[in-house]
Amino acid sequence: MISRIQYPGAGFVKLNLLILIVLSNFLSEVRCLCRTFCNNIPINYPFGIDEGCGAVQFRRMLNCTATDLFFLTPSGSYKIQTIDYNKKTIVIFDPAMSTCSILQPHHDFLMSEIQSAIIPPSPDTVFVLMNCSIDSPVLNHYKSLCFNFSGHTCDELYGGCTSFKLFHLLSNGTPPCCFTTYGTIKYMSMNILDCSHYTSVYNVDGLAGVVPLDWLYGIKLSYSVPDLGCDPCVKSGGSCGFDVETQGFSCICSNTNNATRLCGNWLTIYLITYWLCCIYIGILSLIDLFCGINASLISVLSMHISFKFL
Repeated sequence: MISRIQYPGAGFVKLNLLILIVLSNFLSEVRCLCRTFCNNIPINYPFGIDEGCGAVQFRRMLNCTATDLFFLTPSGSYKIQTIDYNKKTIVIFDPAMSTCSILQPHHDFLMSEIQSAIIPPSPDTVFVLMNCSIDSPVLNHYKSLCFNFSGHTCDELYGGCTSFKLFHLLSNGTPPCCFTTYGTIKYMSMNILDCSHYTSVYNVDGLAGVVPLDWLYGIKLSYSVPDLGCDPCVKSGGSCGFDVETQGFSCICSNTNNATRLCGNWLTIYLITYWLCCIYIGILSLIDLFCGINASLISVLSMHISFKFL
């Protein structure tokens, strides 16, 4: 009588054990290898923060920490403020550049050759070279590199920001400045340009008549997405990535199942197999309970092995 009371409890424990084994196998296969968020910023193709994810051209350009997402270049790490996947733009901030509220020593912003080609600063991003020497190349032989920025002037910039007012005080006038593009600082360092400070502003097309205090300080990058057939991969349940050895496109489906283009119906197969196994386990438990045949433990090994071969 006592053994009959305890036996269903033993069968219940074995049932849970079997389900946990099957479920762990299932989940290990279907989980996505590519993280889709870094804190509150979505990570979509062509970017990736895990090795083998995203487009190979953007490999190791992003770094996700516990608090922030950074864009990596040869000159440093720059905090990503936003990613607009519709407009294909990223806004980053250089912590070493000067702004209306803080004055910092000059710092070169450098990008690799591939970054300059596939994710350069957007046309509506302006780099402002400040407190330039009268011998600066951009005021002499290369003065054509400087242009009119929505009608704004050096005097307005120096007088409109608390941190830049120092230039007025030290020079008893208005030291030269230059509104230019990334191409200028790409080919000439700040030492060659002979300007003591720099800042950058984006969305400049909408800053006509806007005072410097209300400018958008940062660097907006514009990228292009390589057309390698990512959409069909995503629709089939996969994540777009690349083979870390061959660097060819890969549709990442699971830990053990990657495809060249599509994931196919592997997820459906796993779901069907999972539910069939649950039914099978339930039947074995009923046999344990009513017939006294210890079938559940016998089936553990066979069930575990069968999932490994799927």
